[in-house]
Amino acid sequence: MRNVHCLNKISPVGLKQLPKDYQLVDSIDNANAVLVRSAAMHEMELPNSVLAVARAGAGVNNIPLDKYAEKGVVVFNTPGANANAVKELTIAMMLLAARDIRGSMNWVSENKADPEINKTMEKAKSAFAGTEILGKTLVVIGCGAIGALVADACKKLGMNVIGVESSPATLERNKDLLAGVKILPLEEAIKEADYLTIHVPLLDATKKMINASLLSKMKDGVIVINAARDALVDDDAMSEALASGKVRRYVTDFPNAKSANTDGVIAISHLGASTEEAEDNCAAMATKELVDFIENGNIINSVNYPRLDLGPKQAERAIMLFKAGLGEQVLAALKANGAKISKSVTGEKNSVGALLVEGTDLKEIKLDGLIRMRLL
Repeated sequence: MRNVHCLNKISPVGLKQLPKDYQLVDSIDNANAVLVRSAAMHEMELPNSVLAVARAGAGVNNIPLDKYAEKGVVVFNTPGANANAVKELTIAMMLLAARDIRGSMNWVSENKADPEINKTMEKAKSAFAGTEILGKTLVVIGCGAIGALVADACKKLGMNVIGVESSPATLERNKDLLAGVKILPLEEAIKEADYLTIHVPLLDATKKMINASLLSKMKDGVIVINAARDALVDDDAMSEALASGKVRRYVTDFPNAKSANTDGVIAISHLGASTEEAEDNCAAMATKELVDFIENGNIINSVNYPRLDLGPKQAERAIMLFKAGLGEQVLAALKANGAKISKSVTGEKNSVGALLVEGTDLKEIKLDGLIRMRLL
């Protein structure tokens, strides 16, 4: 029996993907796998029984990836499972900024007791007039699962779309959605933006990427959309840009104490992936990743270990996790220990590596630098 512990409420649709010999447990003490959404795990010490953690979502800033890699805990996420939900919210954010819908709704609420409201609103509505997005130029920073969908949808809405993406593999994977989208370097693309939307992960290299220097090169009156992470934007620089008119509106799904109290900011309470469909999709994908790893040793969509995939298990299997650079030594040690290997796959990511083998006579080995080994 395998034990699965949920640190957050996980969609029942996802939990139904668990096989019958997997059970949900209230305590993490003897768990073999952990499902998580937003719970902070940086100060959490996992028991040795935990083999993997799956984040039902894309962002993994709440998980200590390197620490868990060193412990032999594989961390998964669910890229693309919530992409449509975030795409739809991004478009809504653009429309909220283009026209003062919020101001108009507030006016109605404040004047709802007026028996002549249907007449007085005709005089008041000019204060909330806006612009259309048709024909405007949108710059999409990050053309992965979400960014490519946003680009495609906005093309169909009549916008001129420019993409910023440094990964050839990402561009190739999303080439159909990005057909007709001009791909330019960041510094060149931002000069054209009427709207700019950010869809990149929060990394050391992307932290505060929307800063004073970048903002100074944009058109006056640009609208900035952030449905990714708050720290991608320098809040002080954005506040100054809003005050000067360089930025017309900043719409964020990740408000903080600074942005929530800044004039010109439209703040939404982190609704990007908060749809029934997205939560179901993320939970189902996360659960399948965990089960595939535990049962077959396959590592699909891990953020701290390399991708390994031998498909469904056909014979004995062993999965080895080790410090980077030891792949050949691990394989040699297995063979020296009598293993007859019919197929294998190996890879490295950052400071760790992994080897998945299938065959017969697979037995435990000991080797300096071997973090964890499982016979399947």
